[in-house]
Amino acid sequence: MALKNILIIKLRYIGDVLLSTPVISLLARHMPHVDISFLVNAGTDDVLTHDTRLKEVIPLSRGGLWSQLRLLRRLRAGRYDCVIDLTDGDRSAVISAVTGAPVRLGFNHKRQWRRRCYTDCVEGLYGTMHMVDYHAKILEGMGIRDVPDHPRLFVSEDERHAALRLLDIVGLGGQPWIMIHPAARYWFKAWPAERFAALVDAFHKKGFRAVLVGSRDDRPLETEILRHAHSPVVSLIGQTSLLELAALMKHCRLFIGNDAGPMHMAAAVGCAVVALFGPSDPAVWGPRGNRVATIYKGLDCRECFYPGCSRGEQSCMKLITVEEVLKEAEAYLEVRA
Repeated sequence: MALKNILIIKLRYIGDVLLSTPVISLLARHMPHVDISFLVNAGTDDVLTHDTRLKEVIPLSRGGLWSQLRLLRRLRAGRYDCVIDLTDGDRSAVISAVTGAPVRLGFNHKRQWRRRCYTDCVEGLYGTMHMVDYHAKILEGMGIRDVPDHPRLFVSEDERHAALRLLDIVGLGGQPWIMIHPAARYWFKAWPAERFAALVDAFHKKGFRAVLVGSRDDRPLETEILRHAHSPVVSLIGQTSLLELAALMKHCRLFIGNDAGPMHMAAAVGCAVVALFGPSDPAVWGPRGNRVATIYKGLDCRECFYPGCSRGEQSCMKLITVEEVLKEAEAYLEVRA
């Protein structure tokens, strides 16, 4: 069967969506005449907005019953030849089946009932390889066996200009600076605020300004870092859109942050990245790029991953020292000095 119209589904977070983008590259390379649509959770769709390889980006909101039914009707009317569900979840499996696509590929690492929603299913590989390679495995059912590219994130000229204007406003135009993202989705995946402050001071002595980034919800963290830091800090927390942040990343000398969406964004725009990992294994979830490094203590966190950590001062994040982060950072700064 010649495929003409493919729907990819990834109903997770920003970082997960970015780790899915190499599937777009593989399809575009091997099936250049296929129209590709991408269904994602509302709020993560921005990272796909400017990807010209996509025919359509469809955001799925958490609306009421009627809005959900309208979306399902829309997907069914799309008459997709193939659905590629990268989510490995019940909701996406049902959506895959409802589309009526004759070819439906999906994952089922827990070997649950949702296997029946697909015509072909990948089982038993979750956690054994990086997610980029894991996603690519699903394409083997279509005869595509190729090495996936790194994730990619595109920004517009407007967002590039907005980033340059913002740098001029804060006095960093043409100056060397380090981007720091101190937040994480869960508190036990975040490095302590006072250590980020110590990092700010260390970089200042080396001639690099530190710029804090994040969402409005991260303002308490901003306050904590500013309280501990003894050097000037520029904070852009809550002052950029997601894609303006991505455009800013193209101008920093280095990104340092916890395991979170902005870390994957930085790698996807080609920024040098030092990523701090706690309970998640970077061999599976780490940033993919040409200039990325991860710091990871390799503790078995399964017993305390949720709702929180019970190791206290011996937690995986607190075992990461300021000196370790500086050592990794300096390796990248020397390359570009």
